[in-house]
Amino acid sequence: MGGGDLGPDADEPGVRVTRRGLSLEHLFDYPGSVPTGGATILHADLDAFYASVEQLLDPALRGRPVAVGGGPGGGVVLAASYEAKRFGVRGGMGGYQAARLCPHLTFVRGHFTEYQRLGDAVMAVLRDVTPLVERISIDEAFLDVSGAVHLFGPPEAIAAHIRARVREEVGLPISVGAARTKHLAKIASQVAKPDGLVVVPPGREREFLDPLPVGLVWGVGPVTEERLAGLGIRTIGDLARTPSRTVERLVGHAVGHKLWSMAHDDDPRRIVTARRAGSVGAQSAMRAQRPDPARVRAVLAHLADRVARRLREKGRAGRTVTVRVRFAGMRSVTRARTLPQPVATTLTLTEIAERLVRSVLDEEPDAEVTLLAISVSGLADQRVIQPELDLEPDDPWRPGSASGTARRAVDGSLDRIRARFGTGSAGYLPALLGGAVAVPDEFRELAEHEV
Repeated sequence: MGGGDLGPDADEPGVRVTRRGLSLEHLFDYPGSVPTGGATILHADLDAFYASVEQLLDPALRGRPVAVGGGPGGGVVLAASYEAKRFGVRGGMGGYQAARLCPHLTFVRGHFTEYQRLGDAVMAVLRDVTPLVERISIDEAFLDVSGAVHLFGPPEAIAAHIRARVREEVGLPISVGAARTKHLAKIASQVAKPDGLVVVPPGREREFLDPLPVGLVWGVGPVTEERLAGLGIRTIGDLARTPSRTVERLVGHAVGHKLWSMAHDDDPRRIVTARRAGSVGAQSAMRAQRPDPARVRAVLAHLADRVARRLREKGRAGRTVTVRVRFAGMRSVTRARTLPQPVATTLTLTEIAERLVRSVLDEEPDAEVTLLAISVSGLADQRVIQPELDLEPDDPWRPGSASGTARRAVDGSLDRIRARFGTGSAGYLPALLGGAVAVPDEFRELAEHEV
Protein backbone atom coordinates (compact mmCIF):
# COMPACT_ATOMS: atom_id res chain seq x y z
CA MET A 1 0.00 0.00 0.00
CA GLY A 2 1.47 3.35 -0.96
CA GLY A 3 2.60 5.38 1.98
CA GLY A 4 2.52 9.13 1.28
CA ASP A 5 -0.50 8.98 -1.04
CA LEU A 6 -2.74 7.52 1.65
CA GLY A 7 -1.92 9.61 4.68
CA PRO A 8 -1.63 13.31 5.46
CA ASP A 9 0.95 15.40 3.66
CA ALA A 10 4.41 14.52 4.87
CA ASP A 11 5.53 18.14 5.06
CA GLU A 12 2.81 19.44 7.36
CA PRO A 13 3.71 20.18 10.99
CA GLY A 14 3.37 17.38 13.51
CA VAL A 15 3.94 14.55 11.06
CA ARG A 16 7.20 12.64 10.86
CA VAL A 17 7.85 10.19 8.05
CA THR A 18 10.62 7.64 8.32
CA ARG A 19 11.59 5.25 5.56
CA ARG A 20 13.67 2.14 6.12
CA GLY A 21 13.78 -0.26 3.21
CA LEU A 22 10.14 -1.16 2.58
CA SER A 23 8.94 0.11 5.96
CA LEU A 24 7.06 3.38 6.38
CA GLU A 25 6.26 5.06 9.66
CA HIS A 26 3.87 8.00 10.04
CA LEU A 27 4.15 9.29 13.61
CA PHE A 28 1.57 11.93 14.58
CA ASP A 29 3.49 13.51 17.47
CA TYR A 30 1.66 14.59 20.58
CA PRO A 31 2.53 18.19 21.54
CA GLY A 32 3.10 17.12 25.14
CA SER A 33 2.05 14.47 27.58
CA VAL A 34 -0.47 11.86 26.51
CA PRO A 35 -3.99 13.25 27.05
CA THR A 36 -6.65 11.32 28.89
CA GLY A 37 -8.66 9.28 26.39
CA GLY A 38 -5.85 9.48 23.83
CA ALA A 39 -4.94 7.10 21.00
CA THR A 40 -4.79 4.15 23.37
CA ILE A 41 -6.45 1.50 21.18
CA LEU A 42 -3.81 -0.38 19.18
CA HIS A 43 -4.25 -2.80 16.30
CA ALA A 44 -1.21 -5.07 15.82
CA ASP A 45 -1.08 -7.06 12.58
CA LEU A 46 1.75 -9.33 11.47
CA ASP A 47 2.83 -8.63 7.89
CA ALA A 48 2.21 -11.37 5.28
CA PHE A 49 2.31 -13.71 8.25
CA TYR A 50 2.42 -17.17 6.67
CA ALA A 51 4.95 -16.18 4.02
CA SER A 52 7.02 -14.24 6.57
CA VAL A 53 7.20 -17.34 8.77
CA GLU A 54 8.51 -19.37 5.81
CA GLN A 55 11.17 -16.71 5.17
CA LEU A 56 12.08 -16.78 8.85
CA LEU A 57 12.45 -20.56 8.85
CA ASP A 58 14.48 -20.60 5.62
CA PRO A 59 16.78 -17.55 5.32
CA ALA A 60 17.39 -18.40 1.64
CA LEU A 61 13.81 -17.27 0.94
CA ARG A 62 14.26 -13.78 2.37
CA GLY A 63 13.86 -11.05 -0.20
CA ARG A 64 12.46 -13.52 -2.73
CA PRO A 65 8.86 -13.91 -3.97
CA VAL A 66 7.31 -16.78 -2.01
CA ALA A 67 3.92 -18.49 -2.21
CA VAL A 68 2.66 -20.80 0.52
CA GLY A 69 0.69 -23.66 -1.00
CA GLY A 70 -0.04 -24.55 -4.59
CA GLY A 71 2.52 -25.04 -7.33
CA PRO A 72 3.19 -24.15 -10.96
CA GLY A 73 1.01 -27.06 -12.04
CA GLY A 74 -2.05 -26.08 -9.99
CA GLY A 75 -3.39 -26.06 -6.48
CA VAL A 76 -4.30 -22.95 -4.47
CA VAL A 77 -1.92 -20.27 -3.17
CA LEU A 78 -2.69 -19.85 0.53
CA ALA A 79 -0.55 -16.76 1.10
CA ALA A 80 2.08 -14.66 -0.66
CA SER A 81 5.08 -12.62 0.47
CA TYR A 82 5.23 -8.91 -0.27
CA GLU A 83 7.84 -9.64 -2.93
CA ALA A 84 5.30 -11.90 -4.67
CA LYS A 85 2.42 -9.47 -4.17
CA ARG A 86 4.28 -6.90 -6.26
CA PHE A 87 3.76 -9.23 -9.22
CA GLY A 88 0.03 -9.58 -8.48
CA VAL A 89 0.23 -12.90 -6.63
CA ARG A 90 -2.32 -13.18 -3.81
CA GLY A 91 -3.93 -15.73 -1.53
CA GLY A 92 -6.74 -17.75 -3.10
CA MET A 93 -5.16 -17.61 -6.55
CA GLY A 94 -4.45 -20.75 -8.55
CA GLY A 95 -0.83 -21.87 -8.53
CA TYR A 96 -0.66 -21.96 -12.33
CA GLN A 97 -1.80 -18.32 -12.58
CA ALA A 98 0.62 -17.24 -9.84
CA ALA A 99 3.53 -18.88 -11.66
CA ARG A 100 2.62 -17.05 -14.87
CA LEU A 101 2.49 -13.69 -13.08
CA CYS A 102 5.78 -14.31 -11.27
CA PRO A 103 8.08 -16.75 -13.14
CA HIS A 104 10.64 -16.72 -10.30
CA LEU A 105 8.05 -17.51 -7.63
CA THR A 106 9.12 -20.09 -5.03
CA PHE A 107 6.33 -22.40 -3.83
CA VAL A 108 6.65 -23.84 -0.33
CA ARG A 109 4.54 -26.14 1.80
CA GLY A 110 3.12 -24.68 4.98
CA HIS A 111 4.62 -25.29 8.43
CA PHE A 112 1.32 -25.14 10.27
CA THR A 113 2.57 -25.96 13.75
CA GLU A 114 5.12 -23.17 13.41
CA TYR A 115 2.40 -20.69 12.46
CA GLN A 116 0.54 -21.46 15.65
CA ARG A 117 3.67 -21.41 17.80
CA LEU A 118 4.94 -18.09 16.46
CA GLY A 119 1.48 -16.49 16.49
CA ASP A 120 1.13 -17.45 20.15
CA ALA A 121 4.59 -16.06 20.88
CA VAL A 122 3.57 -12.68 19.46
CA MET A 123 0.40 -12.65 21.56
CA ALA A 124 2.53 -13.30 24.64
CA VAL A 125 4.53 -10.16 23.84
CA LEU A 126 1.31 -8.14 23.58
CA ARG A 127 0.05 -9.48 26.91
CA ASP A 128 3.31 -8.45 28.56
CA VAL A 129 2.27 -4.86 27.80
CA THR A 130 -1.39 -5.07 28.81
CA PRO A 131 -3.85 -7.80 29.82
CA LEU A 132 -6.48 -6.10 27.62
CA VAL A 133 -5.72 -7.99 24.42
CA GLU A 134 -8.46 -9.09 22.00
CA ARG A 135 -7.06 -11.65 19.59
CA ILE A 136 -9.19 -11.68 16.43
CA SER A 137 -7.11 -14.12 14.35
CA ILE A 138 -3.85 -16.03 14.53
CA ASP A 139 -1.86 -12.97 13.42
CA GLU A 140 -3.69 -9.86 14.63
CA ALA A 141 -5.11 -8.39 17.81
CA PHE A 142 -6.48 -5.23 19.40
CA LEU A 143 -5.00 -3.82 22.61
CA ASP A 144 -6.18 -1.20 25.09
CA VAL A 145 -3.01 0.40 26.49
CA SER A 146 -4.70 3.15 28.51
CA GLY A 147 -3.48 1.48 31.70
CA ALA A 148 0.05 1.02 30.40
CA VAL A 149 1.01 4.60 29.47
CA HIS A 150 2.33 5.27 32.97
CA LEU A 151 4.71 2.31 32.63
CA PHE A 152 5.76 2.46 28.99
CA GLY A 153 5.03 6.01 27.84
CA PRO A 154 2.63 7.35 25.20
CA PRO A 155 0.96 5.08 22.64
CA GLU A 156 3.60 5.61 19.94
CA ALA A 157 6.30 4.55 22.41
CA ILE A 158 4.30 1.45 23.36
CA ALA A 159 3.73 0.56 19.72
CA ALA A 160 7.42 1.00 18.93
CA HIS A 161 8.28 -1.15 21.96
CA ILE A 162 5.96 -3.91 20.72
CA ARG A 163 7.38 -3.81 17.20
CA ALA A 164 10.95 -3.97 18.47
CA ARG A 165 10.25 -6.91 20.79
CA VAL A 166 8.38 -8.90 18.16
CA ARG A 167 11.19 -8.34 15.66
CA GLU A 168 13.92 -9.20 18.19
CA GLU A 169 12.29 -12.09 20.08
CA VAL A 170 10.12 -13.69 17.38
CA GLY A 171 11.85 -12.50 14.23
CA LEU A 172 8.75 -11.28 12.36
CA PRO A 173 7.68 -7.88 11.01
CA ILE A 174 4.52 -6.38 12.52
CA SER A 175 2.57 -3.23 11.72
CA VAL A 176 0.75 -1.28 14.40
CA GLY A 177 -1.95 1.37 14.25
CA ALA A 178 -3.05 3.46 17.24
CA ALA A 179 -6.15 5.61 17.60
CA ARG A 180 -9.09 6.29 19.89
CA THR A 181 -11.30 3.60 18.28
CA LYS A 182 -10.86 0.03 17.07
CA HIS A 183 -11.99 0.86 13.54
CA LEU A 184 -9.53 3.71 13.16
CA ALA A 185 -6.69 1.72 14.73
CA LYS A 186 -7.25 -1.04 12.16
CA ILE A 187 -7.22 1.44 9.30
CA ALA A 188 -4.03 2.95 10.71
CA SER A 189 -2.30 -0.43 10.77
CA GLN A 190 -3.31 -1.02 7.15
CA VAL A 191 -1.80 2.32 6.14
CA ALA A 192 1.33 1.43 8.11
CA LYS A 193 1.98 -1.76 6.13
CA PRO A 194 4.43 -3.16 5.51
CA ASP A 195 6.40 -3.12 8.75
CA GLY A 196 5.34 0.32 9.96
CA LEU A 197 3.58 2.35 12.61
CA VAL A 198 0.80 4.94 12.36
CA VAL A 199 -0.53 6.86 15.37
CA VAL A 200 -3.58 9.08 14.85
CA PRO A 201 -3.82 11.58 17.73
CA PRO A 202 -7.15 12.86 19.04
CA GLY A 203 -8.42 15.76 16.97
CA ARG A 204 -6.64 14.64 13.79
CA GLU A 205 -9.04 11.83 12.82
CA ARG A 206 -10.88 13.69 10.05
CA GLU A 207 -7.64 14.95 8.57
CA PHE A 208 -6.27 11.40 8.50
CA LEU A 209 -9.38 9.61 7.24
CA ASP A 210 -10.70 11.90 4.50
CA PRO A 211 -8.13 11.18 1.74
CA LEU A 212 -8.00 7.41 2.30
CA PRO A 213 -9.70 5.02 -0.16
CA VAL A 214 -13.16 3.91 0.95
CA GLY A 215 -12.08 0.27 0.60
CA LEU A 216 -10.19 0.61 3.90
CA VAL A 217 -13.44 0.96 5.85
CA TRP A 218 -14.15 -2.21 7.81
CA GLY A 219 -16.90 -4.06 5.92
CA VAL A 220 -16.37 -2.53 2.47
CA GLY A 221 -15.55 -5.38 0.08
CA PRO A 222 -15.01 -5.24 -3.69
CA VAL A 223 -18.74 -5.36 -4.52
CA THR A 224 -19.69 -2.60 -2.06
CA GLU A 225 -16.70 -0.52 -3.15
CA GLU A 226 -17.87 -0.75 -6.76
CA ARG A 227 -21.40 0.28 -5.80
CA LEU A 228 -20.12 3.25 -3.83
CA ALA A 229 -17.91 4.29 -6.74
CA GLY A 230 -21.04 4.40 -8.90
CA LEU A 231 -22.19 7.31 -6.70
CA GLY A 232 -18.80 8.99 -6.88
CA ILE A 233 -17.83 7.78 -3.38
CA ARG A 234 -14.15 6.82 -3.64
CA THR A 235 -12.64 8.12 -0.40
CA ILE A 236 -13.64 7.86 3.25
CA GLY A 237 -14.19 11.62 3.15
CA ASP A 238 -16.65 11.17 0.27
CA LEU A 239 -18.52 8.57 2.31
CA ALA A 240 -18.62 10.81 5.39
CA ARG A 241 -20.04 13.71 3.34
CA THR A 242 -22.77 11.55 1.76
CA PRO A 243 -26.10 11.52 3.61
CA SER A 244 -26.65 8.32 5.56
CA ARG A 245 -30.00 7.76 3.82
CA THR A 246 -28.27 7.68 0.43
CA VAL A 247 -25.76 5.06 1.55
CA GLU A 248 -28.52 2.98 3.18
CA ARG A 249 -30.59 2.97 -0.02
CA LEU A 250 -27.55 1.71 -1.92
CA VAL A 251 -26.35 -1.15 0.32
CA GLY A 252 -29.21 -1.68 2.78
CA HIS A 253 -30.22 0.03 6.01
CA ALA A 254 -28.10 -1.88 8.53
CA VAL A 255 -24.93 -2.09 6.42
CA GLY A 256 -25.28 1.44 5.09
CA HIS A 257 -25.72 3.00 8.52
CA LYS A 258 -22.76 1.03 9.88
CA LEU A 259 -20.46 2.12 7.03
CA TRP A 260 -21.56 5.73 7.39
CA SER A 261 -20.88 5.59 11.13
CA MET A 262 -17.44 4.08 10.53
CA ALA A 263 -16.62 6.89 8.08
CA HIS A 264 -17.39 9.30 10.94
CA ASP A 265 -15.22 7.20 13.30
CA ASP A 266 -18.29 6.44 15.37
CA ASP A 267 -17.19 3.11 16.85
CA PRO A 268 -18.07 2.55 20.52
CA ARG A 269 -16.78 -1.05 20.65
CA ARG A 270 -14.35 -1.79 23.45
CA ILE A 271 -11.70 -4.47 23.83
CA VAL A 272 -13.19 -7.89 24.62
CA THR A 273 -10.58 -10.21 26.09
CA ALA A 274 -12.67 -13.41 26.16
CA ARG A 275 -15.93 -14.39 24.56
CA ARG A 276 -17.62 -17.32 22.92
CA ALA A 277 -18.16 -17.02 19.20
CA GLY A 278 -21.71 -16.47 18.02
CA SER A 279 -21.25 -18.68 14.98
CA VAL A 280 -18.97 -21.31 13.48
CA GLY A 281 -18.23 -21.44 9.78
CA ALA A 282 -16.01 -22.78 7.03
CA GLN A 283 -15.64 -21.92 3.37
CA SER A 284 -13.95 -23.25 0.26
CA ALA A 285 -12.81 -21.14 -2.69
CA MET A 286 -12.56 -22.82 -6.07
CA ARG A 287 -11.73 -22.11 -9.67
CA ALA A 288 -14.71 -20.49 -11.43
CA GLN A 289 -16.81 -23.33 -12.81
CA ARG A 290 -20.37 -24.30 -13.51
CA PRO A 291 -21.62 -26.31 -10.54
CA ASP A 292 -21.45 -30.08 -10.86
CA PRO A 293 -23.85 -31.71 -8.34
CA ALA A 294 -21.31 -34.31 -7.23
CA ARG A 295 -18.61 -31.67 -6.78
CA VAL A 296 -20.94 -29.37 -4.85
CA ARG A 297 -22.00 -32.20 -2.53
CA ALA A 298 -18.36 -33.16 -1.92
CA VAL A 299 -17.39 -29.60 -1.00
CA LEU A 300 -20.44 -29.13 1.24
CA ALA A 301 -19.83 -32.49 2.92
CA HIS A 302 -16.28 -31.47 3.72
CA LEU A 303 -17.32 -28.03 5.03
CA ALA A 304 -20.19 -29.47 7.09
CA ASP A 305 -17.83 -32.03 8.59
CA ARG A 306 -15.39 -29.31 9.61
CA VAL A 307 -18.09 -27.16 11.18
CA ALA A 308 -19.85 -30.05 12.94
CA ARG A 309 -16.60 -31.45 14.28
CA ARG A 310 -15.62 -28.10 15.79
CA LEU A 311 -19.06 -27.74 17.38
CA ARG A 312 -18.85 -31.20 18.94
CA GLU A 313 -15.33 -30.58 20.24
CA LYS A 314 -16.70 -27.71 22.31
CA GLY A 315 -19.97 -29.38 23.27
CA ARG A 316 -21.97 -26.91 21.19
CA ALA A 317 -24.73 -27.05 18.57
CA GLY A 318 -26.65 -24.47 16.52
CA ARG A 319 -30.18 -23.86 15.26
CA THR A 320 -29.56 -21.66 12.21
CA VAL A 321 -27.67 -23.00 9.20
CA THR A 322 -26.55 -20.41 6.62
CA VAL A 323 -24.90 -21.03 3.27
CA ARG A 324 -23.21 -18.55 0.97
CA VAL A 325 -22.62 -19.05 -2.75
CA ARG A 326 -20.22 -16.67 -4.44
CA PHE A 327 -20.35 -16.36 -8.19
CA ALA A 328 -17.79 -15.07 -10.69
CA GLY A 329 -17.67 -11.29 -10.38
CA MET A 330 -17.68 -11.45 -6.55
CA ARG A 331 -21.49 -11.46 -6.31
CA SER A 332 -22.76 -13.55 -3.38
CA VAL A 333 -26.14 -15.04 -2.44
CA THR A 334 -26.99 -16.38 1.03
CA ARG A 335 -29.74 -18.69 2.24
CA ALA A 336 -30.56 -19.74 5.82
CA ARG A 337 -32.80 -22.17 7.67
CA THR A 338 -33.59 -22.15 11.38
CA LEU A 339 -34.37 -25.50 13.01
CA PRO A 340 -36.56 -26.22 16.05
CA GLN A 341 -33.59 -27.77 17.89
CA PRO A 342 -29.82 -27.15 17.71
CA VAL A 343 -27.83 -29.68 15.68
CA ALA A 344 -24.15 -30.64 15.38
CA THR A 345 -24.25 -33.80 13.28
CA THR A 346 -22.29 -33.90 10.05
CA LEU A 347 -24.88 -35.62 7.86
CA THR A 348 -27.66 -33.30 9.00
CA LEU A 349 -25.62 -30.18 8.30
CA THR A 350 -24.62 -31.58 4.92
CA GLU A 351 -28.23 -32.26 3.93
CA ILE A 352 -29.47 -28.86 5.07
CA ALA A 353 -26.61 -27.04 3.35
CA GLU A 354 -27.07 -29.01 0.14
CA ARG A 355 -30.78 -28.18 0.06
CA LEU A 356 -30.10 -24.47 0.62
CA VAL A 357 -27.35 -24.31 -2.01
CA ARG A 358 -29.53 -26.18 -4.50
CA SER A 359 -32.23 -23.52 -4.06
CA VAL A 360 -29.66 -20.89 -5.06
CA LEU A 361 -28.23 -22.79 -8.01
CA ASP A 362 -31.67 -23.69 -9.36
CA GLU A 363 -32.28 -19.97 -9.85
CA GLU A 364 -28.97 -19.49 -11.71
CA PRO A 365 -28.06 -22.80 -13.34
CA ASP A 366 -25.53 -21.35 -15.78
CA ALA A 367 -23.61 -19.11 -13.34
CA GLU A 368 -20.02 -19.98 -12.44
CA VAL A 369 -19.38 -20.63 -8.74
CA THR A 370 -16.15 -19.48 -7.06
CA LEU A 371 -16.87 -20.15 -3.36
CA LEU A 372 -19.15 -22.16 -1.08
CA ALA A 373 -19.52 -21.47 2.63
CA ILE A 374 -21.45 -22.88 5.58
CA SER A 375 -21.97 -21.30 8.99
CA VAL A 376 -24.01 -22.31 12.04
CA SER A 377 -25.34 -19.74 14.51
CA GLY A 378 -27.83 -19.62 17.35
CA LEU A 379 -25.39 -21.69 19.39
CA ALA A 380 -26.20 -23.53 22.60
CA ASP A 381 -24.47 -26.05 24.84
CA GLN A 382 -25.10 -29.66 23.83
CA ARG A 383 -22.89 -32.06 25.77
CA VAL A 384 -25.38 -34.92 25.62
CA ILE A 385 -28.40 -35.84 23.49
CA GLN A 386 -31.67 -36.63 25.24
CA PRO A 387 -33.36 -39.49 23.31
CA GLU A 388 -36.99 -38.93 22.36
CA LEU A 389 -39.87 -41.39 22.57
CA ASP A 390 -39.98 -43.60 19.49
CA LEU A 391 -42.68 -41.65 17.64
CA GLU A 392 -43.50 -41.55 13.94
CA PRO A 393 -42.30 -40.19 11.68
CA ASP A 394 -38.63 -40.62 12.48
CA ASP A 395 -36.90 -37.36 11.53
CA PRO A 396 -33.07 -37.56 11.38
CA TRP A 397 -32.86 -33.78 11.70
CA ARG A 398 -34.21 -34.03 15.26
CA PRO A 399 -31.17 -34.77 17.45
CA GLY A 400 -33.12 -36.97 19.87
CA SER A 401 -34.91 -39.13 17.30
CA ALA A 402 -33.76 -42.70 16.68
CA SER A 403 -32.01 -41.79 13.45
CA GLY A 404 -30.73 -38.52 14.92
CA THR A 405 -29.03 -40.27 17.86
CA ALA A 406 -27.66 -42.91 15.46
CA ARG A 407 -26.06 -40.16 13.36
CA ARG A 408 -24.55 -38.62 16.46
CA ALA A 409 -23.16 -42.03 17.50
CA VAL A 410 -21.46 -42.42 14.11
CA ASP A 411 -19.98 -38.93 14.46
CA GLY A 412 -18.67 -39.84 17.89
CA SER A 413 -16.95 -42.95 16.55
CA LEU A 414 -15.33 -40.97 13.72
CA ASP A 415 -14.20 -38.27 16.16
CA ARG A 416 -12.45 -40.85 18.33
CA ILE A 417 -10.74 -42.49 15.34
CA ARG A 418 -9.51 -39.12 14.08
CA ALA A 419 -8.28 -38.11 17.50
CA ARG A 420 -6.11 -41.22 17.60
CA PHE A 421 -5.01 -41.63 13.97
CA GLY A 422 -5.37 -38.15 12.41
CA THR A 423 -8.08 -36.17 10.63
CA GLY A 424 -7.56 -37.95 7.32
CA SER A 425 -7.87 -41.45 8.76
CA ALA A 426 -11.68 -41.65 8.49
CA GLY A 427 -14.62 -39.65 7.23
CA TYR A 428 -17.78 -39.58 5.16
CA LEU A 429 -17.48 -40.87 1.61
CA PRO A 430 -18.43 -37.74 -0.42
CA ALA A 431 -15.83 -35.63 1.35
CA LEU A 432 -13.11 -38.29 1.18
CA LEU A 433 -13.55 -39.19 -2.49
CA GLY A 434 -14.77 -35.91 -3.93
CA GLY A 435 -11.41 -34.15 -4.07
CA ALA A 436 -12.90 -31.26 -2.16
CA VAL A 437 -9.88 -30.26 -0.15
CA ALA A 438 -7.84 -27.69 -2.06
CA VAL A 439 -6.53 -26.07 1.12
CA PRO A 440 -5.05 -28.18 3.93
CA ASP A 441 -7.28 -28.51 6.97
CA GLU A 442 -4.43 -27.40 9.22
CA PHE A 443 -4.32 -24.06 7.44
CA ARG A 444 -8.07 -23.55 7.73
CA GLU A 445 -8.01 -24.35 11.45
CA LEU A 446 -5.54 -21.55 12.12
CA ALA A 447 -8.01 -18.99 10.80
CA GLU A 448 -11.08 -20.31 12.63
CA HIS A 449 -12.16 -18.98 16.01
CA GLU A 450 -12.87 -21.07 19.05
CA VAL A 451 -16.54 -21.50 19.98
